[in-house]
Amino acid sequence: MPPLPRLSGVHPILYAYYLPDGRLDRAALERQVDLCLAAGCQGIAVLGLVTEVFRLSTAERLDIVGWAAARIAGRVPLMATVAEVSVHGQLDFIAEAKARGADWVVLQPPPVKGVAEAGILRFLGTVADRAVLPVGIQNNPLMMDVSVSDAALLALHRNHPNIRFMKAEGAAVSVAEFALEASKTCDVFAGHGGLEWPTALRSGCQGLIPAPELVDAQVEIWRLWSAGETERAEALHRAILPIIVFMSRSLPLLLAYGKRLMALRMGLGEVHARLPEPGVTAFGLAEIGRFAALLGPLADRPAPLAPALRRLAGLG
Repeated sequence: MPPLPRLSGVHPILYAYYLPDGRLDRAALERQVDLCLAAGCQGIAVLGLVTEVFRLSTAERLDIVGWAAARIAGRVPLMATVAEVSVHGQLDFIAEAKARGADWVVLQPPPVKGVAEAGILRFLGTVADRAVLPVGIQNNPLMMDVSVSDAALLALHRNHPNIRFMKAEGAAVSVAEFALEASKTCDVFAGHGGLEWPTALRSGCQGLIPAPELVDAQVEIWRLWSAGETERAEALHRAILPIIVFMSRSLPLLLAYGKRLMALRMGLGEVHARLPEPGVTAFGLAEIGRFAALLGPLADRPAPLAPALRRLAGLG
């Protein structure tokens, strides 16, 4: 494949919202795209854990790719995670995702326990070599049942040149050596909601793939950091860190409360369930209501951060 621009910055991964009858809510997906673009994100992602890919049929996953691509209209790159469990299934999905407008795909270790690391690498390498789109690899030992070592990821990238970026979601201190080495020839993204975003930037990461509810603040952190205003970037990160921690304890918590915080910030009404769904509590809902008041609504056009958040971060 021809050389591609290096990826960097904030690429939020969108939530799946549902209509009262359980079908996907296209308007809510498009609203997320609009608000993330207005916040200045450098890319958009779909179909990871945040998009509840495990609840979606293949047809629904492809619909989400097509809807997001149509709304983005080429303004930023679109990543789509591949969830099929066989090599042929993944290749078929990648081909169709490309036809519907995806620019990149993200592969994960197949969710089959008991497979040796060498077998996982063969699986990922085979798909990467035959894929019709450039590939990234997500490795998340804290939230996924199957993962591989940092050394294996580096070998995978060396041996399969179509692998162009990595999403390394261990603790920043544990992936720093990997990030510094991999970032010489590969784009390395952090995750976990941006829990250690400034630390990840110092470790060698060039980007972040978070859930979207803090996109405006996290894009501003990236802007400040890129401009050399690292102390201001760290102050803003400290201001939003309690919100990230509240939702990052587990995937069910993120899906229960992160999705509702995003709904509040984008003016969406009731969040409809696709059963089974994690439950919420009155206390939890009160907390995200407090967070939403601090953050303010996401704007339809480029706008400063909410005054309350700017004051908390000491940004004036």
